[in-house]
Amino acid sequence: MAQFHVTKDGRLIDYLTGLGYSRTKIKQLVKYRAVEVNGQVVTSLSHPVLTGHTVAIRTEKREPVKEPSLGISVVYEDDAIIVIEKPAGLLTIASETEKVKTAYYQLNEFLKQRSTGTRERIFIVHRLDRDTSGLMVFAKSEAVKMTLQSSWKTAEKRYYAIVEGTPVKKEGEIESNLSETKSLKVYSSRKQDQAKRAKTKYRVLKRSREYALLDILLETGRKNQIRVHLADIGHPVAGDKKYGARTDPFKRLGLHACLLSFNHPVTGERKRFESTMPDRFNVLMMR
Repeated sequence: MAQFHVTKDGRLIDYLTGLGYSRTKIKQLVKYRAVEVNGQVVTSLSHPVLTGHTVAIRTEKREPVKEPSLGISVVYEDDAIIVIEKPAGLLTIASETEKVKTAYYQLNEFLKQRSTGTRERIFIVHRLDRDTSGLMVFAKSEAVKMTLQSSWKTAEKRYYAIVEGTPVKKEGEIESNLSETKSLKVYSSRKQDQAKRAKTKYRVLKRSREYALLDILLETGRKNQIRVHLADIGHPVAGDKKYGARTDPFKRLGLHACLLSFNHPVTGERKRFESTMPDRFNVLMMR
């Protein structure tokens, strides 16, 4: 293992470039988790290195880290956050009947197995319904979680939605107070006491004989908000029997979280992540 002592504050990639490493080599080293700062493996090229820090580079070859199980795909990762694409059918967190087959559990296991030294773990920032696929961000510390959640109103959250029928208006806003029954079904209520205000924007992107593809922008992030609001205007999400759908073409909800943009909790940089629409959505809309 080669070790170097930092004499000037800066970013990891700039420091290693100054040592003579090419950007391609640096990316490879980070990919194989071969770079440590003060004994901790770093996964971000922009990780800060400060005067007095020790940077170590492992020379022995390591196998690249495998993806988490159950269809989870890591889209982005640094020392503060990890962004994934969750498949439909996977819970975000544990329920009374399922503790292991969740994005939270599987990611924690993934980090634990690859960790060398200190235990890595994640913290939940937001959730997706079990049968919704798409982008999610998790925090790597309690402080990062709090920072993200405190500024979550400024995050941009977009979804693709396949709905039954086509809304009369090509675009519009749906706003209501959402309440929840004892059986955990969310509904729009005229009462304001204990209800939560929710606002959803939609735009029709494409239509077929039976369905329409909508671009959904969440102005708020309430439980089941999209599903309730689309059902309210008479166009429930395909596959959403709970909220009135008559058809189930995918054997899952026709919802996919396709865009997630937010300010990085440490650097303040605006991050933007996009996910392509599931193939099955495309095929259905071609009919």
